[in-house]
Amino acid sequence: QVRLVESGGGLVQAGGSLRLSCAGPTNNFSFDSMGWYRQAPGKQRELVATITRGGSTNYSDSVKGRFTISRDNAKNTLYLQMNSLKPEDTAVYYCNLRVLFNYSWGQGTQVTVSS
Repeated sequence: QVRLVESGGGLVQAGGSLRLSCAGPTNNFSFDSMGWYRQAPGKQRELVATITRGGSTNYSDSVKGRFTISRDNAKNTLYLQMNSLKPEDTAVYYCNLRVLFNYSWGQGTQVTVSS
């Protein structure tokens, strides 16, 4: 297991923006991809966005054009810039790291979007 620590969640009005951060791992750690997932109350955890070690990105249709995933290798930090937030984006957001078929998860950070 790799230690991942999320931050940046909070309460925001619809149409607003937030930036989530996920610290870890160090640059000499070889991983295949990192990503953000979210889980709303009563729903299954779902993919939000992923980024490979080479920088290729993938987004769910529900956030495409509004969210941007990026990684600052110098700071060992993964980001999720969330713009034009909607009430349906309300969820706990989790950082994820994948090495082949092994996954590590952060503790999650709550994002609440009010209408």
